[in-house]
Amino acid sequence: MAQHRKACSNSCMKKLFSKHWNSRKQPRKQRKYLFNSPLNIKHKFFGARLSKELINKYKIKTLPIRKDDEVIIKRGQFKGKKGRVEKINLRKIRIYVKDIQVMKRDGNKAYYPIHPSNVVITELNTKDKERIKVMERRTKK
Repeated sequence: MAQHRKACSNSCMKKLFSKHWNSRKQPRKQRKYLFNSPLNIKHKFFGARLSKELINKYKIKTLPIRKDDEVIIKRGQFKGKKGRVEKINLRKIRIYVKDIQVMKRDGNKAYYPIHPSNVVITELNTKDKERIKVMERRTKK
């Protein structure tokens, strides 16, 4: 499928992805939209809630997760654990947090994939000036 998408023209992309997805109520159509959406739109699915302190400081409730953000996991088997985001997978819409690993059968450790909606951001990576501009633009007045 990925090779087919690379070879597609603009008209082919319209068949795989439609901006009018939200008029569809069927879960299978919603899943199709999610899986076939381009990466620039998948980035919007990475929104995670900020902690109460950050909400008070920046007057924003959610922001997309980035590498080197500090998070607390709120759902799943690692609930309550803190860590720094090590890696982000846009294609699978998953984040990988430092020290949140599972033991494989052969004895190796592997990062455990976590959906961004299941974490709360406690500390932001503010090295990127573009992110600061986005935060200023979104700040509630």
